[in-house]
Amino acid sequence: MLPIFVKTLPFFALIGLGWFAGRIRFFPEIATEYLTRFVFYFALSAMLFRFAAELSLARIFDPAFAAAYLIACTSVYALVFAVAKARRVTTAEAAIEAQCGVIGNTGFLGVPLMIALLGPMAAGPMLMVLTIDLIVFSSLITLIITASKEGALDRGSLRRLGLGLARNPMIVSMAAGIAWSATGWPLADPALEFLMLLGAAATPAALFAIGASLASRSAERLSVALWLSFAKLVLHPAAVALAAFVVIPVERPAAGVMVAAAALPVAGNVYMLARHYGVAPQRVSASILISTTFSILTVTLVIGWIGTA
Repeated sequence: MLPIFVKTLPFFALIGLGWFAGRIRFFPEIATEYLTRFVFYFALSAMLFRFAAELSLARIFDPAFAAAYLIACTSVYALVFAVAKARRVTTAEAAIEAQCGVIGNTGFLGVPLMIALLGPMAAGPMLMVLTIDLIVFSSLITLIITASKEGALDRGSLRRLGLGLARNPMIVSMAAGIAWSATGWPLADPALEFLMLLGAAATPAALFAIGASLASRSAERLSVALWLSFAKLVLHPAAVALAAFVVIPVERPAAGVMVAAAALPVAGNVYMLARHYGVAPQRVSASILISTTFSILTVTLVIGWIGTA
């Protein structure tokens, strides 16, 4: 376990450095915003395109993998949603809390971390997890909040949802990479070197940006935030492990990556959605802060466990 902790430590140290820079105002919020844009639209997109372009669709999409992950996520989503409704919060708030329980920081933290720790074989499963998170659950939260606020879904709402997905650079880069892979053409050396150079910036910049964004977060609504962090860091990977190893058996290496991905902390884009719709942003912010802090332990434990499973 100690060797794994030592390997994960530099990643979380970068997050800590970003937090420190943001906390002392050396790296203000506007700088974090633009660094996040650089990662989101350029560096991470280059990394995802290259990974997808070097893999076949069969190595990315596995029906058993998708089914196991969806069953586990839906179960945890429903549980967290039900607990929220039992506290008599609104449907929109319950949906945001459920999103915290199943959506991890797969793009900014998961992809670079898992590939560094588990090797290139983690790329395909991580892209599959990211695709399901972005397309299925990002759509679900948008539909629930829109329906709860407007009373119904119209054609315009669905059109905006579709356009939003089509404009998401992570979805676009993965789709473009898969399309390139389908041609069977290798990437030209200059293009490959360009993508590798730009993609290499994704890991340090993304981790630094995560830390800097945490510097402005506060731990309000602690009881709820602790519950949501527990759901994300413990219940979610436990449900995924049960689904992938028992309910719908998935190949062990891919199943291990899936469980490790589920152990990631709450994603920053959940806060963006909460702030955009004006639904419990402080609660989500606290959940991100707490889950990211404790994830250095949970991620290490899960990766150590899958290494011996």
